[in-house]
Order: sequence, then structure tokens, then C-alpha cells
Amino acid sequence: MKTGLIVAGAIPTVTIVLLVIMVIVIAITVALYFFGKKMQDRQAEQEAQMEQVAQWVNLLVIDKKKMKLKEAGLPKEVYENTPWYGKRQKVPVVKVKVGPKVMTLLCDGTVFDEIPVKKEVKAKVSGLYITAFKGAHGKLEIEKKPEKGIKGWAKRKYASLKGQLDEEKASDKKGKK
Repeated sequence: MKTGLIVAGAIPTVTIVLLVIMVIVIAITVALYFFGKKMQDRQAEQEAQMEQVAQWVNLLVIDKKKMKLKEAGLPKEVYENTPWYGKRQKVPVVKVKVGPKVMTLLCDGTVFDEIPVKKEVKAKVSGLYITAFKGAHGKLEIEKKPEKGIKGWAKRKYASLKGQLDEEKASDKKGKK
């Protein structure tokens, strides 16, 4: 006689395992959402603080590299105050001359690729961190490096084929005249 209770063998083991995995994945997703939102708020607060103390400075860029924080030659307080997960990462570092003094500054990743080497720039500096720059004397010509990977190859291939097609069209027009 059945009483309506679920017998232990009635639900397949695979279904139970999949339900447990699904609950764990949902819990992790929710936790990451709230953690990401909290980190986003912190970042916005830090950017606002950096914007308040930022100032424009004339710099002569000597060199730029991506290197580990310990090898960058920054003050040891910077290394000590960095979280453990950030100490092993490579950071964009720019060696500059400010007046008579040569300094090592950290740089925003979005700005790092565009900063010209051995040129004078006017940079927005907040402590030891470069957040933006512009040419100190007129406009700067920024060299674009070719993209790497499949996307870069496809763009280069497209440009070369388009150039060949344009040349063929131009030669056809000259031949018809």
C-alpha cells in the first residue's frame, strides 16, 4: 500500500546530482553578482578620489614597460599596500622625467599603449598613477600597432585584397580610355 511518501529509490541518482549542481551554480552566480556590484562601487569611489587629487604635469617619457610590481622600482610602500593577488601581476610602468627628476610611475592600461616614448606629453597624474595624457607641444601622432591573432590577420588580409581590387579597377578604367 502506497502512502504518498517518496521512496528513496524513486528519484534517480543522476537527477539528484544534477539538481545539487544546479543549486550550487545558481548560488555561485548570485554571490558573484553581489560581489561584482560591491567591487564596482568601490572602483567608482576610488576613481572619484583620484580625480579630485589629479593634476596636469609636463613629462618627458623615457621608457615604458609591463613588469612585475616588485621589479618596477616603485617605493616599497606601494608593494606592501598591494593585495596579495596583485603582487604577481605585470603592471604598466612608465619611466618619466619631471623637471630635473627621473621617476617611475604606474599607468592606466587604456592609456599605456598610446603614450609615445621619447616625447614630451602633458599627463594627468594622480599620485604615482597616470590616468590621461595629451601632447605638450601640438598634436601627437600615435603609431597604431597591428592587431595580433586571427582578427588582426583577417583585417590585414581584407585590406590587401581590397587594395588589389582597387588597383584592378583603376587599371581597367585606364585601359578603357
